Amino acid sequence: MQLAQKIIIADDHPLFRAALKQAVSQAVPGVQTVEADTLAAVQEAVEQHDDADLVLLDIHMPGANGFSGLVFLRGQNPGIPVVVVSGSEEVQVMKRAIEYGASGFIPKSAPLETIAEAITAVLQGEEWLPQEIADTEDDVSAEDQQFARALVSLTPQQFRVLNMLTEGLLNKQIAYELNVSEATIKAHVTAILRKLGVHSRTQAVIAAQRLGVEAPKTELG
Repeated sequence: MQLAQKIIIADDHPLFRAALKQAVSQAVPGVQTVEADTLAAVQEAVEQHDDADLVLLDIHMPGANGFSGLVFLRGQNPGIPVVVVSGSEEVQVMKRAIEYGASGFIPKSAPLETIAEAITAVLQGEEWLPQEIADTEDDVSAEDQQFARALVSLTPQQFRVLNMLTEGLLNKQIAYELNVSEATIKAHVTAILRKLGVHSRTQAVIAAQRLGVEAPKTELG
């Protein structure tokens, strides 16, 4: 007997999660869905459901920090395909998502039928982009690709610390948020700088911000 397929739906807006769940059910009858509203919750869901068949990921949810969340999630879980579902619908954003490891990009403005079609295609091992985007050229620089590879070497905790650095938090504030000592955060920062090949917190933040994506003004979540 074939087991039901399992899809993780990651978006911080409950109404859009409900819409995605409807599209998923339409595309895959009998599917099991797991919902997450932050990147940390996505990572936890993937750890608990390592047999998941697909992750639908919003790149503007808390902790995702643009493409860095996608890159880290793919690096930590290479066996689970990820499809970006976002209100950022610029050609450059869609193509960069594929370059950073996504198996597809679904605009949030797409009708449920199109979302279902895209999910079906990816589950069958295909890559999916809106037709008008699929034939355009890639534009991810070699520098960004190198940083993406370095980003994957971080531990989950180091990744959280890096995201907090990009938000301008001090070591003391990060230690409070993560409920650890300030000395532990200093050790994490030292390791982050070494792994990313930079010499200062400022350089690390600038590098991380290169993977950022400006949130669309009409974004719900």
